[in-house]
Amino acid sequence: MNISGLTVVATAFVAGAGMWTFAEYVLHRFAMHHLHGRGIMSREHLEHHVTSQWHFDVNHILSWTGMLLVGFGGFAPLVAWASSWTLGIALATGWAVGYFHYEIRHALSHLRNPQSRYTRWVARHHFHHHFGHPMSNHGVSVPWWDQVFGTYERPTRVRVPRRLVLPWMLDETGELKAEHADDYVLVGSPDATERSRQLDRARAFASTAPED
Repeated sequence: MNISGLTVVATAFVAGAGMWTFAEYVLHRFAMHHLHGRGIMSREHLEHHVTSQWHFDVNHILSWTGMLLVGFGGFAPLVAWASSWTLGIALATGWAVGYFHYEIRHALSHLRNPQSRYTRWVARHHFHHHFGHPMSNHGVSVPWWDQVFGTYERPTRVRVPRRLVLPWMLDETGELKAEHADDYVLVGSPDATERSRQLDRARAFASTAPED
């Protein structure tokens, strides 16, 4: 394959990854939040908002399967019909890489202390979505589509209810690590009551932020 051919293949790959970022935004905003718990995708996502924890379960396998079917069972044959299988597979591969990058970034934002400027941005951007304004910052891995559609908010410090705090934010005494003081502030009580749990669930399914 010559240089021009490689360029076309690379362009198809990048286009596939870019298509995923748009799908990430649309699915998160409309299929997960606007449906307020109607349908499995919305229900499972909003349950995630109730506790703000991340756990692997069978729904991830279902999501991966659906994503791969769309890419390799839908986009690839369509592009192959219009052009070639090489471009079809390149685009579908870009779509899959974009998806798994999103999955990894989302999981690690909940599970691990940020390791770089980018992962610090992902965490602050995403937890403003969780704790500040669930109808903003729908893109997890990139801000582009939020900026395009007017749903981007750049937080200063994110107010994190203590009962919903991520473990990586805390030091050995249970207080916010000093390294996160510019990005987060802990509010409220660490103890969840039955009332607070019910209220957190109601507010999550209404796509509104949890109370302090």
